Amino acid sequence: MSSLSAGFGKNAGVSSANDSPPEQLALIRDMVAEAKAKAPKAKPRTWRGAALAEELPVARILVNKGVLHLDQLWDYAVPAELDEAAQPGVRVRVRFGAGAHQVHGGRREGGGLIDGFIVERRAESDYNGALAALAQVVSSEVVLGPRLLALARAVADRYAGSLADVLQLALPPRNARAEAKPSPEPLPPPAAPEPGGWERYGNGPGFLRALAAGGAPRAVWTALPGPGWADELARAMAATLASGRGALAVVPDGRTAARVDAALTALLGEGRHALLTAESGPEKRYRQWLAVNRGSVRAVVGTRAAMFAPVRDLGLVAVWDDGDSSHSDDHAPFPHVREVLELRAVTDGCGFLAGSTSCTVEAAQLVESGWARPLVASRETVRAHAPRIRTVGDELLARDGAARAARLPSLAWETVREGLKTGPVLVQVPRRGYVPRLACERCRTPARCTVCAGPLEAPDERELHCGWCGRAETAWHCEECGAFRLRAQVVGARRTAEELGRAFPAVPVRTSGRDHILDEVPDRPALVVSTPGAEPVAQGAGYAAALLLDGWAMLGRPDLRAGEEALRRWIAAASLVRADGQVVVVAEPTLRPVQALVRWDPVGHAVRELAERAQLGFPPVSRMAAVVGRGEAVEAFLAGAGLPQDAEVLGPVPVSVPGPSSGPGRRGAAAAGERALVRVPPGSGAALAAALKAAQAARLVRGVPAADAVRVRIDPPDIG
Repeated sequence: MSSLSAGFGKNAGVSSANDSPPEQLALIRDMVAEAKAKAPKAKPRTWRGAALAEELPVARILVNKGVLHLDQLWDYAVPAELDEAAQPGVRVRVRFGAGAHQVHGGRREGGGLIDGFIVERRAESDYNGALAALAQVVSSEVVLGPRLLALARAVADRYAGSLADVLQLALPPRNARAEAKPSPEPLPPPAAPEPGGWERYGNGPGFLRALAAGGAPRAVWTALPGPGWADELARAMAATLASGRGALAVVPDGRTAARVDAALTALLGEGRHALLTAESGPEKRYRQWLAVNRGSVRAVVGTRAAMFAPVRDLGLVAVWDDGDSSHSDDHAPFPHVREVLELRAVTDGCGFLAGSTSCTVEAAQLVESGWARPLVASRETVRAHAPRIRTVGDELLARDGAARAARLPSLAWETVREGLKTGPVLVQVPRRGYVPRLACERCRTPARCTVCAGPLEAPDERELHCGWCGRAETAWHCEECGAFRLRAQVVGARRTAEELGRAFPAVPVRTSGRDHILDEVPDRPALVVSTPGAEPVAQGAGYAAALLLDGWAMLGRPDLRAGEEALRRWIAAASLVRADGQVVVVAEPTLRPVQALVRWDPVGHAVRELAERAQLGFPPVSRMAAVVGRGEAVEAFLAGAGLPQDAEVLGPVPVSVPGPSSGPGRRGAAAAGERALVRVPPGSGAALAAALKAAQAARLVRGVPAADAVRVRIDPPDIG
């Protein structure tokens, strides 16, 4: 054997125990014996026979099971090996579902592994039987603090949901690489900013001074048209940071978040705020969230899930465009950003700001109740910043030959032609899916039920009935003008963009909609055709003009909020137009939302809507819940729900309900079902939510078949 092969042989460099000196052998034996003594005798899977923690050997766990009848905390034994890591707020894994007969060595064993969180450590358990042991501490990172836990519980109670479901929305998924990286050191508070654009609002500078001084003002802010709102929101957050506190702003989408992000960066520089949006990706978003949770960053801008962001020493919560449907979560228990931030303002004693170029009825109610103060500009300032609004109604369309031929009035043609001389022109067209509602043929007043004031419907031109309570209406007449004839408010043509392209062949036509949304367009002549909510920002001063087409489609939706939503969409689009530009809206000029647009008075429209809803008992003056499912299931659910005595059940009426899931992320075909609305007056909302939650939990305990499941939603955004 060569020297090379001998040096790398199988046993090369390994000496036998017989060659070792006696002292070394004794040392090895002692080390092995010590290692065996330290090793736990219990199996890691069950910790059978393992010693428990000497102090606080019981951990109270919130398991990640969203079903209502399991919405409680569960006690588990803490093995001594996990004592140090098992701190309140960390993620753990436990075995759940073992029966009482599965007890071995004083430990309950069996069941499936499930994620959870430690809520608290206790000296003893309220449960007299054997406890299962914690299976694993997933991470030592404390992610569920006391304030976030209290907020999640309040939201769950408010919306008749489970605490686990709320935490699914509040806590981002764990990313080990993000947890392993340290967060930066927090920066000192910045100097209080200058008022800037807030000088345009009467109480604007005072609002900023109150935030900078550590106060907690509450305001409903009606922003002026133009791009200045992002800088003004950033200044409100900066004023809060100057007081040594944190600030949180929630916006509808990633495009809007990017604008506020840019405004904050320009005002304060890098490193003072976190951006929490889905576009960031899971690792970056979790890293940003950890920076907020660890106190490294005290300002947050984000989309819907950011409403739960664990900002330290919260001084201001803000929501932009609270009427946008993106602020209402699509997952149980369906919380709304505005209401969650209201809860945080009360529990944390911080400031509150609801801002928009428009005004929702809920925001108007906050002002009317005295809970918040208005932040508005003077009428002279509004007129100086708002574009000119012109209307085209039915009578003009009937006399307009161009409108009959190309479905576009002559005024609109002239506006486009003049606007293209100086810049881009925005054309807003309703998206597909807007369903017309019935209205008086003479005065256009919406047709409503004489019993519950719900919208009247005539599907497939059958008998007239109420869309809320289902009552047939055989002798309808208009309460306003006494007419007896109805009309379906007409949905505009979907080929408007093609007509414009043919009419202006030398001008580029760009589209922005659900499948492809543009962030911004250059400041040069072009036609930009967009669906509501997808309008890109025009660089420079803004659009030279705008067309708001097919107004009947916006106003004719079978929804309580149709007028409010149409005005919000119109004002949002018109706010992108230059102050010296022109906006043409194709809708009946006498209608209330159209008049509010012409006067640029969204607050007045919201106040009148609120008064009307108060008279008729509509939300937000009342609280309402929707119960959807098979007819027999809905009836049985409501019969056993123990509703408050002042509850009023409207319906049920026929609706389509999703079929059973056919796989992960899939839903079965829609089936025929029914929906009932439960309405209660102010003060009974909590009792209604508790009753519906208890009834749903009782059904789950009894093991109701999937076909008989019902879905409960508190304060549904769309009630017809």
